[in-house]
Amino acid sequence: MVRVTAHNIISPLGCTSQENFDRVVSGQTGIALQSRGELSDSDFQAALLDMEVLKDKISELTNAEEFTKLEQLCLLSLNEVLEGVDVKSDRTGFIFSTTKGNITEIEADSHSENALLATTANKIAAYFGFQSQAQVISNACISGLAAFVIARRYIDAGIYDNVVIVGADVLSKFIVSGFQSFQSLSAEPCKPFDGDRDGLTLGEAVASVVLSKTDAIANAGIEVVSGAISNDANHISGPSRTGEGLYRAITRTVGSDDAVDCICAHGTATPYNDDMESYAISRAGYEHTPVSGLKGYFGHTLGAAGVIESIISIMAMQNDLVIGTKGTVNQGVVAPVCVAKENIQKPVSGLLKLMSGFGGCNAAVYFKKHGE
Repeated sequence: MVRVTAHNIISPLGCTSQENFDRVVSGQTGIALQSRGELSDSDFQAALLDMEVLKDKISELTNAEEFTKLEQLCLLSLNEVLEGVDVKSDRTGFIFSTTKGNITEIEADSHSENALLATTANKIAAYFGFQSQAQVISNACISGLAAFVIARRYIDAGIYDNVVIVGADVLSKFIVSGFQSFQSLSAEPCKPFDGDRDGLTLGEAVASVVLSKTDAIANAGIEVVSGAISNDANHISGPSRTGEGLYRAITRTVGSDDAVDCICAHGTATPYNDDMESYAISRAGYEHTPVSGLKGYFGHTLGAAGVIESIISIMAMQNDLVIGTKGTVNQGVVAPVCVAKENIQKPVSGLLKLMSGFGGCNAAVYFKKHGE
């Protein structure tokens, strides 16, 4: 059995998982209209970190000035989850999940090795003394959830007993302008699955999680039961209109005897993504299962999204709660799904987390709650 043993989130909503969860449950959002010339020539909606809030914690890092903003955030988050984890053992793995990493390093030097994702991962791993080879997962927006799938496979294969995952992305003009060029950013906070949705909202954050092997089912907490990754092979940015790849990821993840009490969707609020997800969810037979989307609280945090949204979702599961989808007022997708507009108190023992991304990539992970 593989279970979640520790986690942390640092986002505009708080510096711990509990702070973030409490604010999400209360309906707070980190999204606001931003006037940041270093990120965009025009105002835009986004959930941005307040680095002043983190200044004191960053100053406590050893040689903090030697690390970029992204790296500092990863170190802060990992500090909160590594107690009791033997990072110097070759039985402990480390995965760094991101989409763009330190992409701003190419502004001063287009050939800078500091912009390489492997360089960033190795730098973070060296800070803590990890002995195993650092792994990088950068597969568009599914990166964070794909890390869960790969980590579970490592443990199941007997390669590691523990795997530490950190997912992080911070915004830059490179990233913001890229989404603006696709005309995929909404002028308002995103509206997942709403009939009036017209684009996504970006966010920045970091999240860490530890997955560990356990032989005891009793008191095992949250189990990472299974997961799958697929690809539509459809388009460089657009998803399959029928949701074929996500449908296959779902059916390869959830068995006929697995109870799915809640689905945490990708829910970007772009017209095609939400329609595609509705097709996949409905085709898999979950049209009556409550669906929750979390990007109305955090924005789309790219490589961190799958980690953050999994943590919030399993905390909701532990509290027998389905979190309402902020921004959804009038559901408007092409296939029948049951989008939760408000928080719902109900027994939740099985949770399906979904992510999709550019290039047609898709990921699904099934979490199960055991007695605590």
